Amino acid sequence: MKFHENLFRLRREKGLKQQDVATGAGLSLRGYQNYERGLREPSLSTLVALADFYDLSLDELVCRER
Repeated sequence: MKFHENLFRLRREKGLKQQDVATGAGLSLRGYQNYERGLREPSLSTLVALADFYDLSLDELVCRER
């Protein structure tokens, strides 16, 4: 699963709106929408903010498997 697909899945599973995630992670709505649509790649600090928001590790957030 690609990162942007995982962002969409996480948000839908929790019943959240894009604005909820953006506000909770300290992002602009447009910025979050670009990440979820796969139009932009987030910075490390943004990845950390999203992982903290969802209470996930970075590996879980980006679907990294070993």
